Order: sequence, then C-alpha cells, then structure tokens
Amino acid sequence: MLNIVDLRSDFDGSAAKDLYRKLTQRTGTQNGGNVINIVAEIIDNVKENGDIALKEYTKKFDKAEIETIKVSEEEITSAYKKVDPQLLETIKKSRQNIWSFHEKQLQNSWINPKEDGTMLGQLVRPLEKVGLYVPGGTAPLISSVLMTAVPAKVAGVEKLIMCTPPSQDGSINSAILVAAREAGVDEVYRAGGAQAVAAMAYGTETIPSVDKICGPGNIYVATAKRLVFGDCDIDMFAGPSEILVIADSSAVPEYVAADLISQAEHDILASSVLVTDDVSLLDSVKTQIEKQLLILKRNEIIEKSLKNYGFGILVDNIEEAIEVSNNIAPEHLELCIKEPMSILGMIKNAGAIFVGNYSPEPLGDYMAGPSHVLPTSGTARFSSPVNVDQFIKKSSLIYYNKKSLETTSNDIVRFAEAELLDAHANAIKVRFNK
Repeated sequence: MLNIVDLRSDFDGSAAKDLYRKLTQRTGTQNGGNVINIVAEIIDNVKENGDIALKEYTKKFDKAEIETIKVSEEEITSAYKKVDPQLLETIKKSRQNIWSFHEKQLQNSWINPKEDGTMLGQLVRPLEKVGLYVPGGTAPLISSVLMTAVPAKVAGVEKLIMCTPPSQDGSINSAILVAAREAGVDEVYRAGGAQAVAAMAYGTETIPSVDKICGPGNIYVATAKRLVFGDCDIDMFAGPSEILVIADSSAVPEYVAADLISQAEHDILASSVLVTDDVSLLDSVKTQIEKQLLILKRNEIIEKSLKNYGFGILVDNIEEAIEVSNNIAPEHLELCIKEPMSILGMIKNAGAIFVGNYSPEPLGDYMAGPSHVLPTSGTARFSSPVNVDQFIKKSSLIYYNKKSLETTSNDIVRFAEAELLDAHANAIKVRFNK
C-alpha cells in the first residue's frame, strides 16, 4: 500500500525532487484560485452582514439552523454531565502537562540601567484577545482545544474565544465544550469554516474581533487565515498533517506501521513516510499495515491517504535518511533507530521529534505537553510549533537623559544627514542649539 521510492542509486536525482515536491504541495483536487475566490467572497459577506451571514453559512455548510451563535453557560454546564468522568480526568491531566511544558517558555520584561544615565530594556506583554478555531469534520478534535488554548492562557491572554462548527441539530460536541472550559476559554461560538475566521478577524454583532487567530482547519479555513493576515495575526499557514519515520533494523515493524496509519486516518491528504536502509523492515511494515487496517474503523480514509501520500523510501544509510527528512521538513518526525539520541544534532527541520520506539506520535497529540499544532508542508524549515511566544508581544524601552543624548548627538546627526533626512537631524539639533 505504501508507494516505494528507491533512492539508493539516485539519491539527488529527479525521483527525490519529485517526491519532495509532491509531499510539500498537497492541496487535493480543489483549484487554488477557486478556493481563494470563494473564501474572499465569504469574508466580504461576513464583514458586511455580520451575524446574518454567519447564520446563512451555518445553514448552507453545516446544515444547521441556529438561533443563537454564542454557546450559553447552561450548555457548558450540561456538557459536563454528558462527558465520561474518565475522559474528563484525562482532559485535566493533558491540560496540566501542556501547562507545565509551556510555563517554562515564559519570558520576563527587563530593564538595564547604565552608569551614563541611559536605560534600555524590553517589555513583554500578552496579547489582549485571541480567537481559536477548532474544526468539526469527521472526528471531534478535543485535543486541539487544549493544544491552542493552554499556551495562550500561560502567556496571560486576557480574553480567549473559540469558534467551532455545530452539528446539524445546532449543538456543539460536549467533550469540546468541556475541554474549552478546562483550558480557560472565555466564550464559545457556533461558527465554522472561513466564515468563523472572518468573524474573529473583523467582528460581528456577537463575535468580537481578536488580535490573533490560531488553530487547524481545512483548505478553506487555512485560506481564510491567509487572507485576513495583516488585519490580525495568525499562528501559521497550516496544511494537511504528516509524519516521517526514520527506522533501521532495530525498529519494530508493528509499531512503525501503527504510527504511519495513525497519521493517515486524519485526512486523505495526510502523508505518512517511512525512510529506511533496511529492505526487510520495509517489507514487514507493509505487511503490518495491511494486517492492522482490517481492525480499524477509518480504513477507507487511511487507504486513500496511503495510496496518495504514503511512501516507503529506501536509502543506503541513516545519514541519507536524515538528509531526506531535512529536505521534507516533516510536521512529526519519529526516530526508530538503535541510538536515536546520537543523531539529534543532525536534525535541522522538524516540527516535533519523537525519540525511540516508545515515543509514538499520538503521545504528542494528546498527553506529552508540547502543543501538537505544528508547521506542515515543509514550513518547519523556518517556523515553529504553537508556543507561548506566539501569544506575547515585545516593546523596546529606550531612556536617555540630556547628558547621555548630547554625548551621542553628533553621531545621530551624522547618520541622518548621510541618509538625507534633515528633519531627523533637526530633532536632535533643536535640543542642543546646533
């Protein structure tokens, strides 16, 4: 079921380049231009018509006729009664792990006074309002609530709102509502898709505008985030999910197969890639995939995903496997080799790195602590997972007294005059009658 690509005799050739291109440009059958036009129209409609447009789109896309957009306190209280107590306990444990990890990322403001009377510093402040998008789709992503909301609350965000599409009866998944409350979300709204992104970016009669929008979504959500960027901030331009496993002869085929499948069940555009220097391991993993598919409920999605974007890549050695991984820059990277810690320094590009046979990708999805909202489609080359830094802003602080400014005044004037900005020079000269 995996597509086999043998790079042992052509490591830098056209096959490798075609593979990298295919894995980093997964957009499905939708025409990019059509999607942009559709989303732009939705955004304009929401900007102009607010709640009315939201309700119309909810009826059109979610098949739900809703009276109220905001979820009431009564609904949230009722949700707690519907959620399995053991699931609630698991949600609480996950929240604590996420909080503990991200708490270590906090930064303090600082000011450095000097003997010459100057003071330089940096003021660290949280964003005031953040909007979270939580997808509906074929599976309720309870964990996505925690993985975006908790880092924001650790950062000190004052107001945290969440949009998520309703079911056809207008309700919101009870576990999602409970996770939102446990994570510190202040308000929840029944709104999905590009229209929800537009509402959070520009505001409606019910939904307030925010400073930043975070969270995963389909191509319409991702496109909407791209189009509103600049009017508000966003976390990242997220694409379909992906995993890459580097494995040698010490890997357990059953584990590797299970981890590849676990990613493939997200979406028919998800990519699952095994890179190995061991042919027998690859054969065993392929057999295990076929065996495990027989007992899994979402096997239709998994099969389509693996057919389209599932790859078994053969290389001569683990060093080449690392180079392949760095070129792909995967969202999730698993190191299932004999001495995984020994190669960490060679890993340049990855959203999250899972080390060893007992650190599977679902551990990071749910319980480990780092946010599972990670860069995709090769963007791990230059971007990072959702973290506390994304919910803060920094202001530089500059203080000079008269004496310290006069000491450097000639240099400032010289710079300004060299750049032909005489008003800049004048702002210094008027202070010292120059």
